[in-house]
Amino acid sequence: MASRTGGDGKEAINEQVIANTYANMRTEMNQLYTKITELEMEVSEHSLVIGAIEPLDPSRRCYRMIGGVLVERTIKEVLPAVKRNKEGLEEVIARMHKALERKKKEITEFELKYKIRIRKADNDTEDEGGKKEGTAQGVLVGPAGQ
Repeated sequence: MASRTGGDGKEAINEQVIANTYANMRTEMNQLYTKITELEMEVSEHSLVIGAIEPLDPSRRCYRMIGGVLVERTIKEVLPAVKRNKEGLEEVIARMHKALERKKKEITEFELKYKIRIRKADNDTEDEGGKKEGTAQGVLVGPAGQ
């Protein structure tokens, strides 16, 4: 009997280790998604800056933040640097997308190996439907005739 309870305890520990490993893998994947989104926003900002200063006179003054210090430069000096930064960000995003695909594949293999299934929180949809009707948002209507 004592060996059996010890075996159950070890199996529970293994299940816990597997669950923790899986949770860590999912967390890493979510962090990759977050970082990719953040970098894509930066690329978008770089594109806006390039679009705004490209048609201007190259000798015109502009200001650029470098390491927390605002410096005065000309558009001719700043534009190539902003374009290089944008290209660098795009390369990093491409590498992160590859890392994300590897992580997704790793998670899928882990799920198949340990037969992991994600349970979705299934609430009674009929009850939710009734609640949604009574909780319309965004419209305020006053009494008729005023």
